[in-house]
Amino acid sequence: MLGMLRHSASVPPSGRFLAMVLTRTANLALIDSNMKSTRPYEMRARADAAAQTRERIMAAAIELANEKPINALVLPDVATRAEVSVQTVLRLFGSRDGLLDAATESALESVRAERDVAPGDVAAAVGTLFDHYEVRGDGVLLLLGQERWEPRAAEITSAGRLLHREWVEGVFAPFLARDGERDATVDLLVAASDVYTWKLWRRDRCLSRPDAEARMLRLIGNILEGI
Repeated sequence: MLGMLRHSASVPPSGRFLAMVLTRTANLALIDSNMKSTRPYEMRARADAAAQTRERIMAAAIELANEKPINALVLPDVATRAEVSVQTVLRLFGSRDGLLDAATESALESVRAERDVAPGDVAAAVGTLFDHYEVRGDGVLLLLGQERWEPRAAEITSAGRLLHREWVEGVFAPFLARDGERDATVDLLVAASDVYTWKLWRRDRCLSRPDAEARMLRLIGNILEGI
């Protein structure tokens, strides 16, 4: 013990102070380095969480738009469905219109992805179309019923019609002639594969999906044979 005291006493006060300063500086540098190394991870985690919340809110808005008229779609219902607060919805989208704009674009992107099929494969195209209509068809019909008096619905259905026509032109491209009859043929194929055609067989006639698909395939086949 006395030896330790003698050793400590042998270090000048100025030397002990300098050692303490250097040790503290090293510790602070280590803490700062650790904070810098974890900061990008924390920022990415927060960004990922915000993106997931945003997707959940848009999904909730799309679900509600498939269940009720657009003018009855209010932010508290969206927030409840998404399990967030109205303040969170406003923070991420700015307004109800901002949310509906983002949700519409998200829905259109999903539809494009769902309908992806190789050009020329008619059976796969009809099957893919029925996959889409079985999930989204009733919601699309609800929107179509509002388009005469609800501008937002008219905007969405107009974009949907354009998307469907582009899909028809892409899927049936190998069969379409490059002449004056091309547009007429596309019109026939659009009608044969329209959501109202699906509704006629699946909802009005209550046909099974296989029977309804077979009828659509037959109708499309007859159109293609007549080219």
